[in-house]
Amino acid sequence: MPYFGEIITEEHSGIINSETQNIASLRRTFIGDVAYANWLEIPKHFPFVELDEFIVMPNHIHGIIFINKPDKVDWKPNKFGVQSQNLAAVIRGYKVSVKAYSTINNIEFSWQPRYHDRVIRNEKEYLNIREYIFNNPEQWLLKGDIDDNPILP
Repeated sequence: MPYFGEIITEEHSGIINSETQNIASLRRTFIGDVAYANWLEIPKHFPFVELDEFIVMPNHIHGIIFINKPDKVDWKPNKFGVQSQNLAAVIRGYKVSVKAYSTINNIEFSWQPRYHDRVIRNEKEYLNIREYIFNNPEQWLLKGDIDDNPILP
């Protein structure tokens, strides 16, 4: 469901020359504005998180999150049970904040039950993913509601 808005094109004049170009962007709904604002609030609730490139799309969000815990020396895999201070807790907190706002304000909205994550392993992959996120609105217009990620296996 396109809860967050719709992709539109806007004409912009070039800075260097006066050529007009169309730029695709999201015209956000009210809950889209909440999703955007709450994403920016993540580091206030999880100080070990650094946000990078992100985009709110009509029916999903892409974002790069850095987990920065320089003092953490005993890394262990997640265990079954309650999770805190990790990516799962960050995403859960974010999704709960948007859903709670929609519930309190009687706005129809729901998340899919899971999320997709990927560890970025090198600079090339990082740059490709940033570019993919940045170009996602334009691709939406070209391909429609398809979220294929050709840069990730």
